[in-house]
Amino acid sequence: MSQPAQQQTPPGTTGQMDPAPDHGEQSYRGSGKLTGKVAVITGADSGIGRAVAIAFAREGADVVVSYLSEDDDARETARWVEDAGRRAVLVPGDLSEAAHCRAVVQRCVDEFGRVDVLVNNAAYQMSHETLEEISDEEWEFTMRTNLDAFFHLTKAALPHMASGSAIIGSSSVNSDMPKPTLVPYSVTKAGIANMCASLAQLLGPRGIRVNSVAPGPVWTPLIPSTMPPEEVESFGQQTPLGRAGQPAELAPVYVLLASDDGSLVSGARIAVTGGNPIL
Repeated sequence: MSQPAQQQTPPGTTGQMDPAPDHGEQSYRGSGKLTGKVAVITGADSGIGRAVAIAFAREGADVVVSYLSEDDDARETARWVEDAGRRAVLVPGDLSEAAHCRAVVQRCVDEFGRVDVLVNNAAYQMSHETLEEISDEEWEFTMRTNLDAFFHLTKAALPHMASGSAIIGSSSVNSDMPKPTLVPYSVTKAGIANMCASLAQLLGPRGIRVNSVAPGPVWTPLIPSTMPPEEVESFGQQTPLGRAGQPAELAPVYVLLASDDGSLVSGARIAVTGGNPIL
């Protein structure tokens, strides 16, 4: 599947995307791998986050949907979660603020009493042709949203996570193959990979597994809202498989890492890149 040139205002919405992305709405079939679990998923209103929320719900998990301000997209995610017979709790707000990170976790604890799975997925990026174009404010916002939030969410969640819980970070192929026009984003994605590797060792004795997923190009609202139209049109064509991925193609990996099927998988970084290797 290819896509025509198009542009949106950040953070972008699913409804304006052409073609519409596939989040597994019609294809994902659950088999009870997460029955009774409670998951916090950031950036769950759209893209990979929505696909993961749908898959987790169909596997039996209740879901806290953390998102910035895309209320229509978040309500659509919640509808799919509830259609699967699970609860969806919507928590809007800015994860670049440490207090909001703590509030997301507290809302989960208030509603469900614990956190079984934490998916640190929300991210910000913006394409720039020169370093001078990147303002100090944008650099700091990218760091706070993509990397600092991971720290604050994890620190807040740990007291409510028992042995057998899982933490998953959304890294990127850009952590190893940094795109020169995405300097701040690439730096944060390398940091996420490193943080997951460190936390896997730190939290292993507590029975908490930590892994990261490294997506390649995936068709989400982040793309038309942060890249020039001509780059959107060719997005994904540089991969060996010759196309961008769909969010639905990422969800099964997150299910593996969240479920007991991945009981010995910790400290891993799984590439879902369309053929581009990660180191």
